[in-house]
Amino acid sequence: MKTYHKFFRTGLGLFLLAALLLSACSSNEPSVFDTTTSEDTNVSRVPWDYRIVEGTVGDLIGSDMTVLPDNELMPNDGNYATGDKIWSLQYMDAEMTTGANQKTDVRLSSWDTIKTFKTQDEAKKDLANLKVNVTTEVDLVGVYQTKYKDQTRDFAVVELPSGNRIKQPIDDARYKELEKKKKVSVKLEEVHDFADYDSAYAKFRGWAS
Repeated sequence: MKTYHKFFRTGLGLFLLAALLLSACSSNEPSVFDTTTSEDTNVSRVPWDYRIVEGTVGDLIGSDMTVLPDNELMPNDGNYATGDKIWSLQYMDAEMTTGANQKTDVRLSSWDTIKTFKTQDEAKKDLANLKVNVTTEVDLVGVYQTKYKDQTRDFAVVELPSGNRIKQPIDDARYKELEKKKKVSVKLEEVHDFADYDSAYAKFRGWAS
């Protein structure tokens, strides 16, 4: 993986996160993963999403440049000229706060540019390495039903490779299918830390057929 140009918060601890080993990659930048723990809460910071946006080079300021339309200041490592069209890889992280009641609140950051490219195809290649869709088998914690008057709702709880448990609504047919299972096949999106590629946050993206 290519080196990225903007530093993010330093963190070494991994809370409810496991290393997902795909193709190894390294960087000299600090990882985004960060965990702080107090008596009643755990706060973790994890990679959440990436995207590609088109922009135009504005003013050249020394070895830096501004990128329009937001006038974001970035290193001009691509030797761009004013007026050049470029594509930026942008990053979003999430702060996850788990309280004593085990409820997790998620707060998303704003988008931040970490790298620029001369072509959209180059940007897409990096994006494909950072957001990876996989189908895998995970632990099924269980299924349950809630009832209110004459209405019933069904749910399944699965544990992802990153260690976090998620609840998903299911229909009656899937409830019966999963009722006695211990494992289930799911679709995941692995969002990798750009500074420590072997660390990733897994996001549920649906049931595998």
